[in-house]
Amino acid sequence: MRLTRTATTLVLDGTWIMCELLGISSSRPLSPQVLLDAFRRRGGEIADNPDGWGVAYLHDGRFALHKEPIPAAHSQRFIELAASVRSELVIGHVRKARMPRVNTTTNTHPFLHNCCGREWVFAHNGLVPEVISPPHHASHLPCTPDGETDSEHAFCQLLGDISRHFHEPSATGLEPWVEALAVLSGEIAAHGKFNFLVSDGIHLIAYGHDRLHYHVRRTGGVTHEVWISTEPLIAEPWQPFEANELRIYRQGRLIGRVLTPRERAPAAVTNTRSMNAA
Repeated sequence: MRLTRTATTLVLDGTWIMCELLGISSSRPLSPQVLLDAFRRRGGEIADNPDGWGVAYLHDGRFALHKEPIPAAHSQRFIELAASVRSELVIGHVRKARMPRVNTTTNTHPFLHNCCGREWVFAHNGLVPEVISPPHHASHLPCTPDGETDSEHAFCQLLGDISRHFHEPSATGLEPWVEALAVLSGEIAAHGKFNFLVSDGIHLIAYGHDRLHYHVRRTGGVTHEVWISTEPLIAEPWQPFEANELRIYRQGRLIGRVLTPRERAPAAVTNTRSMNAA
């Protein structure tokens, strides 16, 4: 098996090995301990993501955010958190840092910033160094990165586009800020690897540039639930995202999807449910 180390990341047979994601959206609060325990093991035990972990979850209408710049597989705090979380919206991340590693809490995903009167949480898998903004441009964005990662710079750029379109009326069923998010996601992906999860506390939005899976669950026809992860976590039927696919969930239901081209062009939009639906 061919293994190549570059100046920025680890490449195995042409596959970029960087970080893994977990997202959960549900129509009711749930206890995802089994999923979180499986995900924790991918943080340095059964997968090479030893450089930090983070979990954000909705609690009383606000995000609770826990993270450490140590392997999730060796974290007692993660074990205790997995046993205690009960939420309808969760985003998790285990980190594989690029070289040279700078393992600090501020560089550990997920990241949290405020925009348009909401809290937003973001976690990323991949590498997009070209998105780092010069200071004069970053001053016009709604947030400033607390750490040094290209991921957090990309997050602030996404929030910049979201803020410019957030209050525009919808003409297609999808909110204009979602369409703007999709277009910019495709443009950023054209410069590297850009799989991510982002949430405003209402929606769970997932972009599968080239490496993301989902699993849909329904319990008694009442509870709607979706799991999203970089790699399938437990023995259930998982489906891969299409390349460059943005999926928008609310309370466990898919309410829209967008396929983005890699070139700078308008996104192709498919609306499955109004963004204002409950």
